[in-house]
Amino acid sequence: MPDFLDPLKLIEQFGTWALVGILVVVFIESGVLFPVLPGDTLLFVAGMLAAGTAAQGADVNANFQLWQLLVFIPIAAVLGGQVGYVVGRFLGTAMFKPNARILKQRYLDEAHLFFEERGPFAIVLARFVPIVRTLAPITAGAAKMKYPVFTLYNVIGAVLWGVGLTLLGYGLGQFEIIQKLLEPIFILIAVASITPMIWEWYKRRKAAKDAADPVSGS
Repeated sequence: MPDFLDPLKLIEQFGTWALVGILVVVFIESGVLFPVLPGDTLLFVAGMLAAGTAAQGADVNANFQLWQLLVFIPIAAVLGGQVGYVVGRFLGTAMFKPNARILKQRYLDEAHLFFEERGPFAIVLARFVPIVRTLAPITAGAAKMKYPVFTLYNVIGAVLWGVGLTLLGYGLGQFEIIQKLLEPIFILIAVASITPMIWEWYKRRKAAKDAADPVSGS
């Protein structure tokens, strides 16, 4: 995988700025228009590194402690979401184009549908879905969701996501078998993260096919 998607290599490149680098990635992926970053696996690995594991064979300077991750990651996630909301509120969705390289219209459509079907709680659920995690705050802003309501769910989602995945990495990192299976675990986390998007796509495709069948059969 590209270095910027490999959490260990990414943290290794941050060097002595590892904690700051992690927080910047979390901030950006939480609503600042760059949806393809290793948020879930990055938090998991950061938790393992805080436990003193996962660094075998990698020149990683894990100059951070668990409490710093548990405090500052949710803060960075909340701030990123708030910025995304403001972008959506004041700039709308005009920056998304069908043939854009990064800000594709279909990404926004996916986030909007995810948001519409679940209401404000989608802001919490979106934290655990790549791409949607970045675009849900923008969609909420464009849809003019009440700011206090968005802020409440944004904080809840940021804490559950940031603290939960970090603690998961910290806890599982104590087991040697987990340390030896990092790459399969990254793949498993990535697959689990995008499963909701695949399921939504399948339901819409099936619904469209069911709606088209009577027409084609008449």
